[in-house]
Amino acid sequence: MPAPPSPSASPPPPALLPARAAWAMLLALVSGFALSQAFRTITAIMATGLRAEFGLSAQALGVFAGAFAFAFGTMQLFMGVGIDLYGVRRTLLVAFPLAIAGSLLSALAPGYGVVLLGQVLIGVGCAPAFLVCTVFIARYFAASRFAMVSGVAMGVGGLGMLFTGTPLAWLVQQSSWRMGFAVLAVLAALAWLLIFWKVHEPAAAGHGTQPRESVGAAVRGFGALFLLPHTAGIMLLALMTYASFLTLRGLWLGPLLIERHGYSLVASGNVAMLSSLVSLFTPALFGRLDPGPWRRRRWITGFSLLLAALFTAVGLLHAQWLDVAGSIAVGLLSGYMVLQYADVRSAYPAAMTGRAMAVFTMALFLGVALMQWATGLAASLAAARGADPYVAVMLTIAGMLAAGVLAFRLLPAPRHRPAR
Repeated sequence: MPAPPSPSASPPPPALLPARAAWAMLLALVSGFALSQAFRTITAIMATGLRAEFGLSAQALGVFAGAFAFAFGTMQLFMGVGIDLYGVRRTLLVAFPLAIAGSLLSALAPGYGVVLLGQVLIGVGCAPAFLVCTVFIARYFAASRFAMVSGVAMGVGGLGMLFTGTPLAWLVQQSSWRMGFAVLAVLAALAWLLIFWKVHEPAAAGHGTQPRESVGAAVRGFGALFLLPHTAGIMLLALMTYASFLTLRGLWLGPLLIERHGYSLVASGNVAMLSSLVSLFTPALFGRLDPGPWRRRRWITGFSLLLAALFTAVGLLHAQWLDVAGSIAVGLLSGYMVLQYADVRSAYPAAMTGRAMAVFTMALFLGVALMQWATGLAASLAAARGADPYVAVMLTIAGMLAAGVLAFRLLPAPRHRPAR
């Protein structure tokens, strides 16, 4: 028997939170998400310095980049339980200081192992950063506005990736990668203070009269998600989509442009910033264009296949203009992933929304860890055989995307009902 839904998982009456207050709190929560975006995309800029100081191979660099995503992804279920039992505010305020500590530890790290530990701490600390935003939107905004508001949140949160473009590249070039971690720690501390000051969730109607769900019951509630036949297809595609964007933008873009075309660190940072900049606006655009549950899955399939084709072209054609334009196009297309969040929102009942979002976000970031590790391995194997490692990287990404699309189309789909 599935566990009963927790009282906090159901949306409270809208009157408990006026629209202006809801937007103010959401923007404060998004500041934490923006820092999470910055942390998860630093490797493309830090890679050169880390390789020089610690003598890292491509595979070790992939493990470094994947450590954040693995820690982030594996903690999603725990963060989902925390949100259900203790709320958005408490969960984020307790977890986020670990990101600050991890960033400071990385800045002072004497060796690769300590930097890796710092990445794990940052990943755990950032684990609830976007999940709290999506759950907050699901609880305090109308279901018909979920895709649009989520798109705005993703776009504003993407400002964090702008910092890890030209500004971070300039800072690292003028100082060191250690200074980059130190500055991110300060910014993360400021975001924590903003959330502490601004975010105050109202109690849901009747919350005080209902017993709090136990941790065991909350965990069993997550298990109920996996008994639903449509969960597998949704999650298998989720493993690949965001991972494709973040593996390029957060790991391989800098090395690709520097080693294949002779770009400087700042020049590669400029391209990274352009890719990040266009990714700010497209989630809100795709959210507004959301065709609804009946056609949304076809859109998701089509855009995923287009993304796979783009990675294939970048890998095989070796054209400088295509590598630059392709990375910007990947940022442009990344906005369609907000439709996946809308698909999850409409695929599960309201009482399961928080848990469904947690499992979906877990899949996204375990996919990032998997893809970054797989592409690091592919690059190392290609280099050992005298082949172009970036061809192997791009074809690996394209192949994993195609596999995710196949699972999404062939496995059972949710039985959507028109929104009322």
